[in-house]
This record gives sequence, structure tokens and C-alpha cells, in this order.
Amino acid sequence: MENDLNLSTLLFAQAGATNTEACLQVACQRAKTLGLSEVVVASCSGETAYRILDYIDPAELNLIVVTHVTGFRNANEQEMKDSIRLDLEDKGCRVLTCAHAFGGVGRGLRSKLYTYQVDEVMAYTLRMFGQGVKVCVEISLMSADAGMVRTDQKILAIGGTVSGADTSMVITPANSHNCLELKIHEIICKPGL
Repeated sequence: MENDLNLSTLLFAQAGATNTEACLQVACQRAKTLGLSEVVVASCSGETAYRILDYIDPAELNLIVVTHVTGFRNANEQEMKDSIRLDLEDKGCRVLTCAHAFGGVGRGLRSKLYTYQVDEVMAYTLRMFGQGVKVCVEISLMSADAGMVRTDQKILAIGGTVSGADTSMVITPANSHNCLELKIHEIICKPGL
């Protein structure tokens, strides 16, 4: 039940891809229990996106796959291959590639001027709860900015640490310019750190 006050958070012993299956399973079950209609999942290569398809049907839930920005690792390079992007879209997923909410212009200024901007301070603060928490908040902001999720409805957000998925949360997203309006309702699972 949505109003169940006896909800628990699944804490993983360590961060990383070894938690992907358990994270996706509990997260997707919670989304179904709550009747959520939108799921945002971080996936750079497409591997996590393909794995979530074992748990949800994009015909039933709006599945948004959020990639790294082009040039994240190497200039002019997109980590998700075009063939994978097209295949995921053929399966009913929506794939989003855009500027990172916590790593765009601010990161550019830091790398040249050696000064931190507000977006990176927010990212470091969220990382105190785990990298996946930061990712879930960031992809929720990015999806709202792209108009792929509404800012007045709860969504499921799934992120991870380096690769795979180890964190899932129920969030009411916000646009980046209203970032402090974003609400984290539930932390379904995360590494215990």
C-alpha cells in the first residue's frame, strides 16, 4: 500500500553492478504496487536498460533511458551505440541524451578556473548518501527538463555506481531551475556504504 508506514529500504553490502538484478526487481515491483506510470533509468551502454526489460513492459510503463552526455569520456563520442539506441526505441523505450543537471557548465568552469559551482556542490552533497542517489536525482531533473516526465507526478528513478544499478527511489521530479522543489519520497534500495 502507498501509505504503508512499515516500508523498508533494502541496503546492499557494497555498491556496484552486483546489485543490479535485486535493485531492478524490488524497484519495478514497488513501481507496480504504487501504480507509477514512469520509470527513469540511467544506462550508458544500454546494458541496464536491457536488463530492466525483464521486469517491466514499456507498453505498460513509460521507460526513459538516460545516457551520459556525448563527450563524457571522449570528445565527440557517445557511449551508447546508435544500434543499441535504435533497438531500445524499437522496444518502446525513450532514450534521453542531454546535458547533465549536475555536470554541465559548472564542471567546465571548475576544470578551467578551479572553482566549484552550485551544481557540483549539490552533486557532492547527494553523493554523501551514495553515487546512485545523486544519479537518481540528476536523471529525474534531466527527464523533467526534456519534458519526458511531469513535475506533478511521482516517478521511479534507478541509478548506480560506475555500472549497473544499485539505487532506486520514488521521486516527484522538478525542472533544473526549480531543483529544490524535487521531492524524494522513498529510497527503495541503495548501498549501505
